[in-house]
Amino acid sequence: MTTTNPFPAHRSALVLFSGGQDSTTCLADALVRFDRVETVGFDYGQRHRVELAQRSVVLRALRARFPVWRGRLGEDHMLDTDVIGQVSECSLTRDTAFAMESTGLPNTFVPGRNLLFLTLAGALAYRRGLEVIVAGVCETDYSGYPDCRDDTMKAMQLALSLGMDRRMRIDTPLMWIDKAATWQMAHDLGQQGDPAGGGQALVELIVEHSHTCYEGDRTQRHAWGYGCGRCPACQLRAAGWARWRQQPAGRD
Repeated sequence: MTTTNPFPAHRSALVLFSGGQDSTTCLADALVRFDRVETVGFDYGQRHRVELAQRSVVLRALRARFPVWRGRLGEDHMLDTDVIGQVSECSLTRDTAFAMESTGLPNTFVPGRNLLFLTLAGALAYRRGLEVIVAGVCETDYSGYPDCRDDTMKAMQLALSLGMDRRMRIDTPLMWIDKAATWQMAHDLGQQGDPAGGGQALVELIVEHSHTCYEGDRTQRHAWGYGCGRCPACQLRAAGWARWRQQPAGRD
């Protein structure tokens, strides 16, 4: 897989970076495609706060392992958005067991989270002079969150552009691929960052340092990384890893 830049005229990007598999892959993708890349994370009182600690670990590891990207990777921003925890009752912000709601959505859905994240990212990108906002949302292999859908992203892009009177671009590199393809994408991006073994190096970096588990469990190490192995995020990540490893390209 060779990534192409859908916005060839733009040279800078702000990546919504949680420290998880998807956002780390999107960050690598941005570092391949853009000359200047900054990152933003959000502290909204999530139970799996270990992901906030892993963000800095992943950033340091990327700089150390891929020198070609080091000069492109700029400032990291952390925004306090704990207001989300005040208005939402979900298993990511409360000590509540994972379950399906009557709406058909899992109780891991945080209403309005991505809408707020994108609004704040838009304001930050405006102030920092960054042209593209990169988000690792996907509606192919996900938990059914409505604020991860392509229609939502297009609506937010229009709203931000109108509200700021500046053309704001939202890039979603993972929108139409599943988790197996996301692992392959990471492998391909690593090769672009370092043709001499970088593909497997980036995969190993994501396995070892990124965090996805909703329970915040980093005591159990699996082939695909750390996690409880039971929550929806772990199950998606593990299933994608298994499918990828079954493919010839995934066994390099």
